[in-house]
Amino acid sequence: MYKLFFGLTLISIFIFVPASNSNNNTSSQKPARKITAPTMSETELLYEEMNLKEFIGQEMFEQAMAGYKAINPKNKTIITLIDFTKPSTQERLFVLDLENKTILFASHVAHGRGSGENYATSFSNRKNSHKSSLGFYLTENTYNGKNGYSLIINGLEKGINDNAKARSVVIHAADYCEPSYMESNGRLGRSWGCPALPPDINDAVIDVIKDGSLLFIYADNKEYLAFSPIISNAKLYT
Repeated sequence: MYKLFFGLTLISIFIFVPASNSNNNTSSQKPARKITAPTMSETELLYEEMNLKEFIGQEMFEQAMAGYKAINPKNKTIITLIDFTKPSTQERLFVLDLENKTILFASHVAHGRGSGENYATSFSNRKNSHKSSLGFYLTENTYNGKNGYSLIINGLEKGINDNAKARSVVIHAADYCEPSYMESNGRLGRSWGCPALPPDINDAVIDVIKDGSLLFIYADNKEYLAFSPIISNAKLYT
């Protein structure tokens, strides 16, 4: 009798033991939710990789690269950016090596005397305005003139900067871009519309950017954005 009772007890235990917890957990567990970071555009990625935030605003860089893609310059490695939202007392010309993702030069640069004092706030394409012109240019050949070693730039935007050659707007050295002038006067000297450079860096910059690289002169200017044929037709990769 004892043996029979013991046997029935064992059978009852085997019948009523619940399924293992591991099986229950496996069957009720939901797949992990996959979290993905927002996709960065090609331009945003390049901006991050080159660590440009300290030097160049992202909006400016996006406009510059939109123009670069639309124009497709002969020299695809080098692009030069001038940021006229900054005062003349700050470095505001930047020469970028897009292939090696480096900043080759960061320099002061003058604006036209008709454009303003320390800040360039007014721009023109007219002869004798002595103002700077915004927008996209292609660099051409060099020459030695009254301002020494100089670089011809060709304005690409009709009605905005296409009179650059007729106005003799070129890149050249100027003593009024020296640090000593800035210290004495509280700002750089001003040109007749040329993006003039400090003499100690002028020749080196020209030799890097000459012969078909892109130059973009930027300001936070709604009129330029409204009338620029390049910006209006280019896709901004934001």
